[in-house]
Formats: sequence, C-alpha cells, structure tokens
Amino acid sequence: MKRFVSFSMVFLLLLTGFSPQAFARESGGEELVENVKSAILIERDTGAVLYEKNSNEQLPPASMTKIMTMLLIMEALDEGKLTWDEKIRTSEYAASMGGSQIFLEPGEEMTTKQMLQGIAIGSGNDASVAVAERLAGSVDKFVDKMNAKAKELGLKDTVFKNPTGLPVADHYSTAYDMGMMAKELLKYEDITKFTGTYEAYLRENTEKKFWLVNTNKLVRFYPGVDGLKTGFTQEAKYCLTATAEKNGMRVIAVVFGAPTSKERNAEVTKMLDFAFNQYETHPMYKRHQSLAKVLVSKGEKKQIEALTSEPISILTKKGENAKEIKQSIKLKENVKAPVKKGDEIGTITFKKDGKTVVESPLIAKENSKEASFWTLFKRSMGIFTKANN
Repeated sequence: MKRFVSFSMVFLLLLTGFSPQAFARESGGEELVENVKSAILIERDTGAVLYEKNSNEQLPPASMTKIMTMLLIMEALDEGKLTWDEKIRTSEYAASMGGSQIFLEPGEEMTTKQMLQGIAIGSGNDASVAVAERLAGSVDKFVDKMNAKAKELGLKDTVFKNPTGLPVADHYSTAYDMGMMAKELLKYEDITKFTGTYEAYLRENTEKKFWLVNTNKLVRFYPGVDGLKTGFTQEAKYCLTATAEKNGMRVIAVVFGAPTSKERNAEVTKMLDFAFNQYETHPMYKRHQSLAKVLVSKGEKKQIEALTSEPISILTKKGENAKEIKQSIKLKENVKAPVKKGDEIGTITFKKDGKTVVESPLIAKENSKEASFWTLFKRSMGIFTKANN
C-alpha cells in the first residue's frame, strides 16, 4: 500500500530551478576566501550551497557550539516546555564556568529571556550551563540531547561534549554541519531579536548592572547581519557563523580557523557580498502556512492541518529566465492517533525537469489524542444512521 497521497500543481515563476549542489562554486579556481581553515556559504530557505572550502573538515567550533544550545532552547520554547518569563536558577557549577560569562552567582535567578540574551549577545558560558541544567537536569543529559539533535538533522561530522564550546577532547564540528544547525535555528524568527542585538543590559536597575556587547561586530557594521555566533579559543582560532537578510534572501556564512578577528570578519563579508551580488530568492510560503488536511484514524480530532515547517523559497542566479516549476504535496496515509503538534505528516517538493529544487517537511498544526471509546461509538452510530437513510 502506498504510504503517501500526492497533489501536484505547476507554477509559472520568474526563475530557473537548480539542485542545491548546482550553485556551489567549482573547486580549483580562484578561492573566494583564503585565510580560514574551512568555510561554507548557504542560502537559508533552500539549503543551497553557494560556496564551500574544506566544509567537511572536523574542527573545534569554540563558542559556535552555542548555536545548538540556542536551538534546543528555542525548540523547548516552541513546544511549551519552557516560557520566556520563567526564572532559571544558577547552580554553583554553572557559576563556576570560565571564559566568556555574564558573571552569574550561585543561586542567582534570571528569566529565560535574560539568559538567552546572555548567551546570544555575550556568549555566556555560565548562562549556557544554567539553561542546560534546567532543560535536561544535568549538563551530561543536555549534551546527549545536543548530539541526538545533530543526528536527527543528519549531521555526521559533529560531536558535542559540552554546551559552551570550552576546549575539550573530541568536541568538533564542520562548516557544513554548523551551517545546517544555523539553518534549523533560523526557523525560529525570534532568535534574531537576540543574536541581532548589538548591545543590551542585564540587572539594569541594580547595583550590578551588566553591559552586554555583541561579540559579532558585523551586526553593527554589515547591513542586514542579525546573527548568529562567534567563537574563539587558542586551538580553534577565530570562528564565526553569520547570517544576513537582504531583499528577502537570507544567507548563512560559516568560517573556521581565521588567524584574527579582523580577517574572520573580512572573509565573511566577502562571502555575503558574493551571495547578494550573484543570487536572489523567490519566496513561496511562510513558516506555519496551512497547505492541506490529513485524516487521523481513531483521533480525537478527525483531521488536522498540515503546515510548512519553515520558510520556503526558490533560489536562482540573478536575471534567470522564466521556467516551469512543479510543486507536489505528499501527505502520509493511515495516520493513526496520537499525533503530536509538530509531527511530520507530509512533504512539499518543488521540481524542475524532474530534479528536486526544494524539499521540505509538512508538520501537524496541533495534537490529536486517541479518541475515547464513547467518541468512536458515536461516530460509528452516525455512520450507521447515514447508511440507512
């Protein structure tokens, strides 16, 4: 029996479709960036690789690790497992973190919003550990969640040992994997309200007022940059995962191992300039836009809406001619209760000449618990009554 039901539609768009890999600059020519160990440039909505250099080389990510930490925080907020105004208590262990910190004291409480400010703007190791302990009960269990999420995203060259990026053996990632983590994090539009803030204050109306200044200076000096995370250790050197949006196109640029922060920013700037000069996107759907309905067998709700799980766009080189793009929606058949909000219940695909341009999951808008015996009985009696009329 087929697992999916399909719906197709053809659109005339002002674009030509390509597979994501078709955009990547060919190796062997002049390099776009030079003074870094590895790099990647991707368009967020499609995941198309526009440029890469040693993008699968396993390297220490330093504080770019906090992209995964922030992803799990945003996921917990989205699922209602955490609230913005909840006060999170700082353990002695969290307060003992070295490196970048917001100088939390043992027993001090801050809201989730304030903790996220400390992580996103100030790269606070102490805040990262405090939230990790709140979400998972311990740092070790939170690290398990980080690695499980990396596996869920299909990232094969990432292993986390802590939520901060502080140096430790066998803690590594790649430019490609970090770009995919950033892509996932940017599904949550609220995150750039934090990562795109250049300066803010914590404990503002107290004697311990603390000034946060974003470690990502491009937030201030490159138009459209609103994230995501810097990193530095003696081993990792200067790293940055940056994102910028211009004319509706959002791109992600990642660099590992620049010798100085100035060169790190210069190389990222070159990649961003290249993306915005050479490419453009054509938005198709916003995140959480309803596209279809799925029947739920024995569910409290007999059908639920299938929503887009992320913004969906088509990417082209500038000035491409109009071509036909075929859209298809595949919904899972025989969906059985219980269904949880956010469960994958289908897929939307865009193709050009039989080749996939974009593919994205469709998710359940809401929960549908198993229907009670009495509800199922009433439904069956209703069907019986109709059949005899």
